Parts: sequence; C-alpha cells; structure tokens
Amino acid sequence: MSNTSAPRPDAGREPLAGHFDREIDLSRVPVHVACVMDGNGRWASARGLQRTDGHAAGEVALLDAVEGALELGVKWLTMFAFSTENWRRPADEVRYLMGFNESLLVRRRDELNDKGVRIRFAGRRDWRVPRRVLRRMDESEELTSSNKRMTLTMAFNYGGRAEIVDAVRRIVDDGLRAGQVDERALRARLYHPDQPDPDLVVRTSGEYRISNFLLWQLAYSELVFSDVLWPDFRREHLFDAVREYQRRDRRYGGVAR
Repeated sequence: MSNTSAPRPDAGREPLAGHFDREIDLSRVPVHVACVMDGNGRWASARGLQRTDGHAAGEVALLDAVEGALELGVKWLTMFAFSTENWRRPADEVRYLMGFNESLLVRRRDELNDKGVRIRFAGRRDWRVPRRVLRRMDESEELTSSNKRMTLTMAFNYGGRAEIVDAVRRIVDDGLRAGQVDERALRARLYHPDQPDPDLVVRTSGEYRISNFLLWQLAYSELVFSDVLWPDFRREHLFDAVREYQRRDRRYGGVAR
C-alpha cells in the first residue's frame, strides 16, 4: 500500500484549450481513429501510487481525447478499454476495473449523450463480465443509440483473435459452404460490420505492439506510436497523431502516380 494519497481523476489535470493549427487539413481528417490506452500502471508506479490510481487518472485523458476527436470531426473513435488477456491481471485490479468502468458509464454517459456521441461496445459479453456492468452497457447503448455526431466504441472484454473466432463460428452456425466464405462473409459477422476500418491507430506509452487489437480491421491502418503514458494524453497529442497521419501517403498496396 502506498502512503501517497491517490489523486482524483481530474485533479490538477485541466484539458488543453483544444485549438489546432492550420497544419491539420480538416478535409482529410481520419474518419475512424482507434486508440490503445496504455501506460496507466507505469504512470502510477512512477508516482508511488497503486496501479488502480493510474486507471482512475486515465479517465480525464479519455474524455479529453473524445473532445479532441469531436473538434476535429472524427466520426468513429474506438478505445481499447479491457482486453480478453486482462483477466490474467491480479484479481483486485480486475475487480477495480469492472467497478470503474461501470461507474464511468454512469457518470459520463449523459454528458456524452448531450454531445451527440453514440456509445457502443465491442467484445464478448460472457459470464466473466458482471451482470451489473452488462446492464450499464446496455443502458448506455440504448440512451445514445440515435446520436450521429460520433460513435465511441469501447472495446471491452475484447480480443482481435476472439472476434475473428466468433465470426467464423457464426459462419458455421449459418451453414455457409466453403465456396461462400470470403472476406465479405467474414466481415459481415464481425461485432460491428457497419464500422469502417480505422484510418489511424494511436498507441501510447512507447510500446510498439498491436496487442491483439482489431486484427482484421487494421490491414491498412496508419499506426502512430507515442511515448506519452495514457494518463498524460491530451487532445493535442491526438492532433499530433493526425498531423503525422496527414503527412503519410496511403497507397493501399498500389503505386503512387
């Protein structure tokens, strides 16, 4: 146990003003941005805090990233909140994360709804997820279902391989013959077939891995890696990633003319 008192999620962490400069071409903003929110534990350890304090501090980063995406006009934002591998973490941390995500939905869903954000979830809704959390997820999706300004997808109890396995299981259940199985058939059975593939994926904390995130969808995504630990991430870091994205030449396997 640390003797250092844990900070409130928003203590001393005012969001940036959110003004982006003319280096960002608003006509070429990525339609879909996905984020691997990494570094909460290391952020807490560096301050003599418990790992759970890092998760709490990451809430402000999440909300500021959402605000930044809304300012830019991003239509789809996907955040990696809890992976199928995260169940291997210490039991007390897992219990904290379940409760934290439940309380986050209760505290923030009205605010997101007022901003025109549709909330969705991607992942397995199996026996491991507490029923009360599943109820909050359903309530949040229902409350915000008609919003069109942006879709915020929380990848919760999510794994890229698990999603592909689940899609293949649906193909089998639907009785498709081998000749009927193609990319379109598999894509139609992903968790959210209407969701466009990410144009840009941002991973924080200086790690250079995909970590089983959106494996099918990332075939042609631009990847940007940031050294910033997630609790320190703000919309200006998102703007930096979009600037980097706009400097790249996306050829999708073709040749530039």
